[in-house]
Amino acid sequence: GKCYTKEKSKGVTMMRQVIHTENAPAAVGPYSQAVLDGQVLYASGQIPVNPVTGEVIVEDIRAAAVQVMENAGAVLEAAGLDYSDIVKTTVFLTDIRCFDIVNEIYAGYFKDNFPARSCVQVAALPKNVPVEMEFIATRKS
Repeated sequence: GKCYTKEKSKGVTMMRQVIHTENAPAAVGPYSQAVLDGQVLYASGQIPVNPVTGEVIVEDIRAAAVQVMENAGAVLEAAGLDYSDIVKTTVFLTDIRCFDIVNEIYAGYFKDNFPARSCVQVAALPKNVPVEMEFIATRKS
C-alpha cells in the first residue's frame, strides 16, 4: 500500500467549513451545528428547541418532530443545501412507540429518494427531549 502525504496530493484541496446559523439552536458545548467538508455536510444532532424563543418541546412528540425537522432545514439552508441533499439520517427516540408519529412528520419533508436512515430508542436525550436527529448531506454535482 502507498501512504499519501500532503506533499504528494498537491492540487487536491478540500475546504472544511463550520456551519452556524441563528435559525437553529446554538451549539451548547464543544461542537458545531454542522461541518461542511468538501461536498459533504455532517450535521450534529438537532433537538426540538425553538431557536427564536428557546422553548424546549418535551411533551408533544408531533411538535417536537416538526421542530427537529425545521432545525435541520435551517442548518441545510445555511450550508446552501436542502432536504433533498440528505443521504443519511439517524433518529433517536426516548420511546420507540412514538416511531409512527415521528415517521409521518419526517416523511413530509422529503419528496422522493428518501435518505438511508437508522432509528433507535435511547435511555435519554439532552434537555429531556423525546427526539433528536443527526444527518449527513451531500452537494449535488
